[in-house]
Amino acid sequence: MIDKINLRVQYPGGPSITIDTGIIQKLNCPVLLDHSEIPNAERLIPLTRGADITDKLPASGLKWRFTPGYYRRSADALNTALNKVAVYAPWKAFDPGPDYPIDVRFAAMPGLTKKDIRDHFPKGMLPPDMDINRGLSDGEIELVDTSGTTEEKITNIWNQKWWDASERSSWRFNSGFDRIVYGEHREALLVNPRSTGFISDDADLPMDKRRLSRFLYLNEKTDPATWTKDLMTRMVNELAIFQPDILEVNPSLLARLCRFISANNLTVFQPSVIVLTYEYTTRIEYRQIRKAFLSPMISSYGTTETGYVFTECEAGRLHQNSDFCRVDFQPFKREYGGPRTGRILVTPFDNPWCYFIRFDAGDIVTLEEGGSCPCGRDSGIILSSINGRKANLTLTTDGRPVTLAEVDEATAGPAGVEQYKLIQKDSFNYELHLVSRIREKGQLVLDAQKALKGLYGMDAVVDVCFDDDFPPEISGKSLISRALFPIDLDSYLEE
Repeated sequence: MIDKINLRVQYPGGPSITIDTGIIQKLNCPVLLDHSEIPNAERLIPLTRGADITDKLPASGLKWRFTPGYYRRSADALNTALNKVAVYAPWKAFDPGPDYPIDVRFAAMPGLTKKDIRDHFPKGMLPPDMDINRGLSDGEIELVDTSGTTEEKITNIWNQKWWDASERSSWRFNSGFDRIVYGEHREALLVNPRSTGFISDDADLPMDKRRLSRFLYLNEKTDPATWTKDLMTRMVNELAIFQPDILEVNPSLLARLCRFISANNLTVFQPSVIVLTYEYTTRIEYRQIRKAFLSPMISSYGTTETGYVFTECEAGRLHQNSDFCRVDFQPFKREYGGPRTGRILVTPFDNPWCYFIRFDAGDIVTLEEGGSCPCGRDSGIILSSINGRKANLTLTTDGRPVTLAEVDEATAGPAGVEQYKLIQKDSFNYELHLVSRIREKGQLVLDAQKALKGLYGMDAVVDVCFDDDFPPEISGKSLISRALFPIDLDSYLEE
């Protein structure tokens, strides 16, 4: 066991300090530190409580580049939260102290959950000098509810000025935005109105009732299964009339519209950029969208709580919006898919109305192998993929966690599938629900069962069911894979 090591802080100009096993014992989750002074060791090594670092070397030492301002903002956010925001008062016991590198201090902290926010909102989530009533009356902020189930739904403070700045910053990671003037561009949204927009399930709204400044909301229905041919024709016509620079979409909704466009041999206006957000985009959905649209498609990951966090570049990698948020990564144990795949926790920067430290939105990602991107951008963490959410996790028959991305890869092969949904009933029984228009479905069933047995285990029992359509979840979003029993994500992460 190494008792003491010289630890060179990663940000420029940082001092070298000595960390001993005492502080390692206080950490409650992995931390990536720079052990450049350890002979023959890779630069980034995950340390866990009481662990012998000599057997914890990752397969590849990933080096992320951050500016000095990133570490300053990280320290400012943490210090303000611990000293002034009530919800974090118990967290002080985890803090090793200001003399330690900020990465060490963050790694010692627990994650902020949606339950924490619900239990302490609003006063417990703000410093005492921030008057929420003043902010509301001045129009600086407003209160918004996130879409979701009772368990996930929360009320947040919405700071439009900060949100716009976060979005503008995220655009620099893809040249598809280069010709668009932010704030002056026209934007059409094909999203579930439970997320944003205007709800009208009983009557179709005219176009002028779905306009808001430079935005056009194409859909007012909470259940897309109720879309009629006339409604989808209206959407296609309105795209031609409005001619948006950006089309922002739930991928499941755009795929549905594109199936209609392809089936009826329609042509559709091509926006400068299509932004895929709100949901995971399946391979099937991507292929369906590509049959109708040639526009660049850019995946944008973020949350109401944290703003814009990752943006897809031209090379298909996702880049951290590091000027506006900190991201901490908790890898899976090696036997469960680590160390490149794991959970992220997000801390937004410089929003005076938001003090979220290590917010856990439940998202699982895979780091880009080698730590660099062909596009040449090198600031912040780079992801090769976003793999779905904790709610999408299922288990193999021998207990290994399976992400939505793995399910999607397995189900993308069989031909004739328009939509799918995977439900795990127990340790050995799985239901694959398919929407398919092909008449002879026997081979499709065999192909799907073979693919899922290859993923979950040859002793898996896979029942294939056919449905006419899938309604969305209460949140308005699609939940493509899930288990009917609780899965403890923390038990699969590095301790």
